[in-house]
Amino acid sequence: MSWEKMVFVGVIAFPRSLDTLLITYGYLAVENGKVSKRGTLHEFSEMEKVNAWSDFNVIRLTDSQFIMPGLVDCHTHAPQFPNIGLGLDRPLLDWLERYTFPLEKRYVDAQFAASVYENVVRRLLDCGTTTACYFASIHLEGTMELVKSVIKHGQRALVGKVSMNVRNNAGYYNETEKEIADVEYFIKRVLSFKHDLIAPIVTPRFALSCDEQLMTCLAKIAEKYGCLVQTHISENLREVEQVLRNNPKCSSYAEVYDKCKLLNHKCILAHGVYLTDDEITLLMSRKVSVAHCPASNTRLKSGLCPVRKLLDHAITVGLGTDVSGGDNATVLDAMRRAMDVSTHLEFAQGIGPSIGWKEAVCLATLGGAKALNLEDKIGTFDVGKEFDALLIDVYAANGPIDRYNHAAEKGKDAAATALVKRFVYLGDDRNIAQVYVKGIKVKDTMI
Repeated sequence: MSWEKMVFVGVIAFPRSLDTLLITYGYLAVENGKVSKRGTLHEFSEMEKVNAWSDFNVIRLTDSQFIMPGLVDCHTHAPQFPNIGLGLDRPLLDWLERYTFPLEKRYVDAQFAASVYENVVRRLLDCGTTTACYFASIHLEGTMELVKSVIKHGQRALVGKVSMNVRNNAGYYNETEKEIADVEYFIKRVLSFKHDLIAPIVTPRFALSCDEQLMTCLAKIAEKYGCLVQTHISENLREVEQVLRNNPKCSSYAEVYDKCKLLNHKCILAHGVYLTDDEITLLMSRKVSVAHCPASNTRLKSGLCPVRKLLDHAITVGLGTDVSGGDNATVLDAMRRAMDVSTHLEFAQGIGPSIGWKEAVCLATLGGAKALNLEDKIGTFDVGKEFDALLIDVYAANGPIDRYNHAAEKGKDAAATALVKRFVYLGDDRNIAQVYVKGIKVKDTMI
């Protein structure tokens, strides 16, 4: 693989922490897929005078453009994309039985899987999702088609072959022995690619689909191969009640997973709407991360996750689109809905302060990177990090944001901040002019 040496000159935006979003004019150099230098416009000009950039592609951003880290989707279901927008009048468990399980059964057909996953990966990259944490289906070969599509299109991804061994009305499950064997074989096959952008992730669907034996075995497999683990927790009240009925010796949903040794710093739990104080303390002590999925929590009428409370307890939080419970594939939508849900909880329950737009940017980038144990590689533009990035054109000719000559922002710094703010609140994929993953351009509408 050969990387282009690039230097971007103009507005650069990236989070330093949850409450600090750096928005500055400067330059950012990329070599071998990594950020090699970053500095001020003056420093760029001084280096330009001595031909320091002679072998770089110098990309001078316009006054409507900026660059930011790529978006991280911590939780989405690749096989569910054909159902997006369907069945959202049903509660979670009914929705799974009537819509989701019947669709996912079709991925036993690897050709069908390949046709869907080709579109899914391309769609997410076009939406600026440079990193995705995927649930696939229970099928080994079908899930390998998702792996192949990710590699083909150059996305960074964690891919999970879903594990289920509890019988259901749709007949969508595996026998325990087969499931354990398939998961280990899947991990070995993914690792055999020796591809640094993709990794397997152990994926028990949730405590109603997997028994204790299977989850305990999966925890051992994850430890053996150093894999992350992803599953769901406390998404829906009926789900929580059923989990506790099925596990009478456990005092909480989280304890069911903890008993099986699934909870640790490599575990990402989706939802967490109804976590008790004791569960939050347990997750904090185990250094577990949470994928906040505001769209699906709302659409399936599951509930409102108190993200501020989780953050206040030092739990790492990233964002998930959770298609097709969620009805939008872009993390931009998850950012906006996370702010809305947090505002509603501040109004109704006094849980605040509500998540602001700068914090939403952090959750969608650095927060997601931390949740997926990737913060040493992505999430910011620190020197040495891999260049997963978006070039945003806020006033793109075909985009959703109109430009007015009488804009209220006065001064250069205020204008730069306004660019980022408008994209966060109003932008969509049409404003994402270029997408880079580890320095390789995977989307370009500026050609």
